[in-house]
Amino acid sequence: MMMEFDGMFSVNNLTKCKLRGKWVPLVAYLLRDGQPHHYSELKRQIKGVSQKMLTQTLRQLEMEGMVSRTVHPTVPPTVEYALTPEGMRALAPFLAMVEKVAEE
Repeated sequence: MMMEFDGMFSVNNLTKCKLRGKWVPLVAYLLRDGQPHHYSELKRQIKGVSQKMLTQTLRQLEMEGMVSRTVHPTVPPTVEYALTPEGMRALAPFLAMVEKVAEE
């Protein structure tokens, strides 16, 4: 499923987070299942995001404790991202709103 940002999900809805940025809502939405996701998978699913902006967004979420980053010792290295329990709690109201909009 390819996702586009159309501005309908305001970052201001992330009320308990200090997170800002155009791509934060989409990254959070894609990570909502709590399962680890590869960087390339996220990049492929978010239409229009540059490598630089996706990397910055993931780093910001990691620094805020919302996302965990796991590097597996493979060749080449495999990196996976997942929402942390703190991220799930903080983003729960926002993710519930997105789910409701997606159903309509």
